[in-house]
Amino acid sequence: MITPNESKQEDMGQDKERQLRPRVLLAAFLRYPAAMRSYSALSLLRQGLAGHRGWDRAWRDADPASHYDVVIIGGGGHGLSTAYYLARKHGLSKVAVLERGWLGGGNSGRNTQVCRSNYFYPESAAFYEHSLRLFESLSGELNFNVMFSSRGNLELSHGLEELEINRRWANAMTLNGIDSELLDRDDIRRMVPILDLDCRFPVVGGFVQRRAGIARHDAVAWAFARGASAHGVDIVQRCEVLGFERGDSRIRAVNTSRGTIAADRFALCVAGHSGALAAKAGLRLPIHSIALQAMVTEPVKPVLDTVVGSAVIHCYVSQSDRGEIVIGGGADPFNSYAQRGALPTTQDNAAAVRELFPGFGRLRVMRQWAGVCDIAPDSSPVVGCTPIENLYLSAGWGTGGFKAIPAGGDTLAHTIASGEPHPLLRPFALDRFRTGCLIDEGAAAGVAH
Repeated sequence: MITPNESKQEDMGQDKERQLRPRVLLAAFLRYPAAMRSYSALSLLRQGLAGHRGWDRAWRDADPASHYDVVIIGGGGHGLSTAYYLARKHGLSKVAVLERGWLGGGNSGRNTQVCRSNYFYPESAAFYEHSLRLFESLSGELNFNVMFSSRGNLELSHGLEELEINRRWANAMTLNGIDSELLDRDDIRRMVPILDLDCRFPVVGGFVQRRAGIARHDAVAWAFARGASAHGVDIVQRCEVLGFERGDSRIRAVNTSRGTIAADRFALCVAGHSGALAAKAGLRLPIHSIALQAMVTEPVKPVLDTVVGSAVIHCYVSQSDRGEIVIGGGADPFNSYAQRGALPTTQDNAAAVRELFPGFGRLRVMRQWAGVCDIAPDSSPVVGCTPIENLYLSAGWGTGGFKAIPAGGDTLAHTIASGEPHPLLRPFALDRFRTGCLIDEGAAAGVAH
């Protein structure tokens, strides 16, 4: 028989246990290591309760070893994605990425974030469609939110002649197995109500790729860096390549600001500096480098839920997830390695945007920048093998480098690992300038250069 005193003590013990149980569960939750292995709502909650003091570093900042299987020069999106796919798909973990500055400090963080595959020729369409499909699943694969948003890419027509050209372009996309949809004025008015269809160059129609969109440019570079590092890749920042040591038809090592590094294979993924660095290896490339400017305004409430481009008025516009209006236009008309733009181009871009969107005229510009683009004569990339036996190239991306990051890394990694060009890369080989099999995608590039 339980006495009243014993019953009271039991109730007090149960009350104390109920009070302690949340603390015990919380302590066990905070000690649980599995939450640290991935980014998730659970790990975010865990770290929030712990004061965000237990996050692991996203990637290792490694010191260079003396020898690697593969050395990738360039720590932007293409270099990091190539390293990631080499390690994940081909099992090559003894890989180094050398970056003279910081990760994503070049074109990967200096673009307008557009992801699309609305190219005209079958070779380009197949490659960029592969990249867009990889973008669609990239956040899940890399466990890193790259903020990809399929908001569509609308190309405007300002005359019947341009409408016919765009109709041909849209039909080619359909034949290539890529979604496209022709729109008339009423369709465009419903889709983008704030667009002035009766501007100085009246809009008569257009076409849209609805699966296109934007992704956060910095996040893409960070995601591939984290994934590559998790698979054992050495990411070496503040390591400038000064020259190459050659022997016969091969490169034996690179001389860097942090010592000499030998490798079996090398890859150049340095965007606008491709020509200058390839020349140090004894390779002349048919490309030139120019600056492509962009800018963002102060943030406003959501008013534009698609990407709008105009070849005649010469601008393309979108709104970021933070509310900023992102504006791009034509490339500078002179060669440059500067990561800054010229005031006349900024003024031209602003005037073009005001023509299409008069309501944006009162917004203040917050930031302006430029990326250094390497342009080939046919405005298509130059990727794959080179005349130097163990040197591989990812160059000539021009104004389309960001949207090509996943596919560029995937296909170049296949080429490096197997020694044979990936099927999607065969049309973009360097020797096409000798055979004359060019792929002129100047129009689909979206801006004049």
